Amino acid sequence: MSHRDEETVVVHRVDKNEPAPAYIDSEVNAKDKVNFSDINVFDDDELAQHYMPREDYEGRHRFDPKLTWDDQEEKSLVRKIDKRIMSFVCVMFFALQLDRGNINQALADNFLSDNGFTTNDYNYGQTIFLVSFLSAELPSQMISKRLGPDNWIPIQMICWSIVATSQAWINSRGVFFATRALLGLLEGGFIPDTVLYLTYFYKNAELPIRLSWFWTSYMMTNVISAFLAFGILRLRGVRGMAGWQWLFALEGGLTLLIGIFSWFYLPPSPTQTASRFRGKDGWFSEREEKLMVTRILRDDPSKGDMHNRQGLSLRKMWLTLKDFDLFPIYLIGFTWLIPNSPPSSYLTLIIRSLKFDTYTTTLLSVPASALFIIQLLIWTRISERFNDKTIVNIINQVWNIILLAALLLIPENINVWARYAILVMVVGHPYLHAVIVAWTSRNAGSVRTRTVASALYNMSVQCGNIIGSNIYREDDKPYYYRGNRILLGIAVLNFFLFILVRVYYIRRNAWKKEKWTAMTPKEQQEYLRTTTDMGNKRLDFRFAY
Repeated sequence: MSHRDEETVVVHRVDKNEPAPAYIDSEVNAKDKVNFSDINVFDDDELAQHYMPREDYEGRHRFDPKLTWDDQEEKSLVRKIDKRIMSFVCVMFFALQLDRGNINQALADNFLSDNGFTTNDYNYGQTIFLVSFLSAELPSQMISKRLGPDNWIPIQMICWSIVATSQAWINSRGVFFATRALLGLLEGGFIPDTVLYLTYFYKNAELPIRLSWFWTSYMMTNVISAFLAFGILRLRGVRGMAGWQWLFALEGGLTLLIGIFSWFYLPPSPTQTASRFRGKDGWFSEREEKLMVTRILRDDPSKGDMHNRQGLSLRKMWLTLKDFDLFPIYLIGFTWLIPNSPPSSYLTLIIRSLKFDTYTTTLLSVPASALFIIQLLIWTRISERFNDKTIVNIINQVWNIILLAALLLIPENINVWARYAILVMVVGHPYLHAVIVAWTSRNAGSVRTRTVASALYNMSVQCGNIIGSNIYREDDKPYYYRGNRILLGIAVLNFFLFILVRVYYIRRNAWKKEKWTAMTPKEQQEYLRTTTDMGNKRLDFRFAY
């Protein structure tokens, strides 16, 4: 096996019954009489030596380049992975969102007035949380790559659950700000760490739909949390504690149990599921392990270039940080969620201002979450069905522009249910975070880039959330007309930004196509064997858009 840098492998093979990935140019293939979607690079003995996984790759002993299987066998295996891995990942995300989002339910129980806080204090607390959250993203990815997500994720969960429980004893601004900071630092790396973990089990084309389940569990948490809060907040006065204190204590305790369980449950990789807790024979047969490893590496040979306990050097991290072809996605991450962030964070406060009581307010937050889930699943499916990332996001911004304009134009004395309905639609917008996370992973082109880029994208999102958390101000309540004008302007900006990003990737692919088609078939094969181009800089790589 040749000793190559982990970024040098990006030629993918997909099953014949699947559509070619977005980075494969069908016109180039037809012209050169080379159909990359039918290529298994391991069928060529000479090329196979270049694309074989490294010796210490954890699944190397199960990799069989000559293995064959049918669609039904693979679908059955994927369903088993969904049951064993994806379902529990959704449970872990439930734990994250329960502790991250129950501050919104606490607001409905006079959390601010009980502690003498203003909405500006709440804004500062959220800002501290978000700054801490984004600061933890990249360091957490580095730790996760060294220790393995199966070790690091449970450690994060146990630690943040303890802090979340301690919020029940908040009694000053200082304590409030301190708990917000600690929660942000401990929760910050969870999402990119989990996305990295899922890439061990799923092919690139399978990831967006699984991530949509991931964020469905996020919003289902808001629904479940609302019903939990409806009951828990009624404990106000029991043992001299406020309802919001019981909320933090009980929900933090629940997530602590999930974190402890995850320590024993998560396997390191598809071929490392045997343990005292999971069973001495593991979850999968030898045949299933061979199929899991082989299908993943045929889909993306670059996944065999690093083992799951291998950290990144500073040099390799720097190479990813300066990868300019991912900057457009980071810019999108910075702005695209801002128009929906303040209405989501302030939903319960705005509903309370419409003269609803605490318990009704918690229940009235449920329809927004339900609409959010429906739109998330529908638009993720549409995006993958038409293999398009930017058009569906443009639709999201049109949705925001119309509704934010409505919030600005309706009179103050309009029926409260009309204002409530518009707010529900703003919060329940077409949420395409799963699509953009998978888009980032797909356009990364290597394990090294994928590891860091996931963190950088999430950091850009948190930077946008910091801005969003300070747009609604105390002197602008209860209907926040000034804030909504700002949100409307950002939504219009996003509309044009997605168009520009689409044009950028189209032009980059056209440039690569021109260089590639100028080569003869023999020169193309020689390029694949000898190129020093890395990751998405290779001429055979095509960006998704």
